Amino acid sequence: MFKWFKPAPHIDRLDDAKTDETYKKLRLQVFLGIFIGYAGYYLLRKNFAFAIPYLQEEGFTKSELGFVLAAVSIAYGFSKFIMGMISDRCNPRYFLATGLFLSALINILFVSFPWVTSSVWIMFLFMFLNGWFQGMGWPPCGRTMAHWFSVSERGTKMSIWNVAHNIGGGILAPLITLGIVLFATWKSIFFFPAIIAIIVSFVIILLVRDTPQSTGLPPIEEYRNDYPAQQYEDQEKELTVKEILFKYVLNNKFLWYIAIANVFVYFVRYGVVDWAPTYLTEAKGFSPEHSRWSYFLYEYAGIPGTLLCGWISDRFFRSRRAPAGVLFMAGVLIAVLVYWLNPAGNPMVDNIALISIGFLIYGPVMLIGLQAIDLAPKKAAGTAAGLTGFFGYIGGSAFANAMMGVVVDHYDWTGGFILLVGSCVLAIVFLAMTWNTGKRVEQA
Repeated sequence: MFKWFKPAPHIDRLDDAKTDETYKKLRLQVFLGIFIGYAGYYLLRKNFAFAIPYLQEEGFTKSELGFVLAAVSIAYGFSKFIMGMISDRCNPRYFLATGLFLSALINILFVSFPWVTSSVWIMFLFMFLNGWFQGMGWPPCGRTMAHWFSVSERGTKMSIWNVAHNIGGGILAPLITLGIVLFATWKSIFFFPAIIAIIVSFVIILLVRDTPQSTGLPPIEEYRNDYPAQQYEDQEKELTVKEILFKYVLNNKFLWYIAIANVFVYFVRYGVVDWAPTYLTEAKGFSPEHSRWSYFLYEYAGIPGTLLCGWISDRFFRSRRAPAGVLFMAGVLIAVLVYWLNPAGNPMVDNIALISIGFLIYGPVMLIGLQAIDLAPKKAAGTAAGLTGFFGYIGGSAFANAMMGVVVDHYDWTGGFILLVGSCVLAIVFLAMTWNTGKRVEQA
């Protein structure tokens, strides 16, 4: 392990008189660091989806481009799990920043050489590398949340942090439009957001810190007298990879249930969002510019929905995540049906349906990652969330990207929407199997 990534050592405790003020200051600082940092990752996550119409003009088919689009998700799924294990033994301050910087570099190189976009296989390779470095984003953020925020507040706090997905993903559409205007080339879809992401990588280093103990503060559970119902022998002990995997992650049946649920949640999420610009243009008669703004509205609708979903899980379900997830996925099912069955020529209904899906889908996405953190020790948080992410991206997102292209080519959009509806139902079933997990307790 590079010295650069080694966890920051614990230092002597600060005076009690300084603890509260320092904790409040650093919690806000660290939160802003992972929020801005993860928003930066989303400036580079879905650029290829916006390039699809331009690449189709160069002769590539939907099936070919769907194959390339799947590369990000395939790599991300493997990376989120593997890098999750590594990140549990690393300082998130540098781990998070390095992944973003490398992802930005790949995006710049992607459009720097004409031969890259001349071949499906070369584009696949570059997008695979991009997805791999993207996998270095979520796990260190999950580790940071587990160390700086206690179990009873994580639903609310993590829902606020999860808005970074929507801020980064939503701003990408107008940012791409601005880039095309400024540089008069579709290649700015990749290099313009990458330049901004490089700046963000240095902001991460400026703001993020490792554990509270590395800054002279007590563990978060002690500070807030807020402990998970499932106690572990030593929450602050750095675990080996073997302990993380075989003692706390792979033998936890509830982690497997939510991992499988994540397959179907992600299929819906990316089956809708990645193909929205193409679907709205082809099936509903939207212009490319109007479809980009619909994508923007979809992403930003997720902000209030995510906040509401996290708050509901804390406030009404006593930090149980599954009930809120089931409730929101039922709403997604209804919205997907409307989005599908509304005939062309009713753009307002299409936009309302798409906004509703965006409002509802990001809550379950956030809750599954949060539930994984709740179900594992702090030092295994990245790996637990990585397992669910692996299933979500390999089984859900990659399958959605590849299969939606193939199915729509052969069975039109009807076949694609049958897959989306079935995924909503199966996500509800597997989330319901973890209905009573994740309660919180206090100690006298």
